[in-house]
Amino acid sequence: MANIPALKTELLAGHPDTGAYDANDETAADEINAVNRTVNKTTMTGREVAAEVVDSAYDALTDAQKSQFLALVASDDLDPFGMGANVIKDLFSGGSATVAALAVARVDSVSRAAELGLGTVKIGHIQEARS
Repeated sequence: MANIPALKTELLAGHPDTGAYDANDETAADEINAVNRTVNKTTMTGREVAAEVVDSAYDALTDAQKSQFLALVASDDLDPFGMGANVIKDLFSGGSATVAALAVARVDSVSRAAELGLGTVKIGHIQEARS
């Protein structure tokens, strides 16, 4: 069930990207449930990171760099914005396709409702928050 006080606050404030929610309750529910926001992941597995590496970029690494990379991705709890991200940038260079792919992989696309922890907002929730 949606947190009605938080939903009411959001409806009054408006969506941070798209502005005021529609006066129609069904449309407002669709707007708050639309997947149009990104949030940073707090952790990634080494397997997730390794899956984004372009094969030719990995092949171009020296043996020492490959060892460093493999040691990094052996972890199941990597901070995608911490030291590991810096190591990846150093190994694969800042503008590479691997770095670009990892930049996309380290964020999740979510709805405003999910971002606020409201779950799926239904028409009835909108009606209750507006009453």
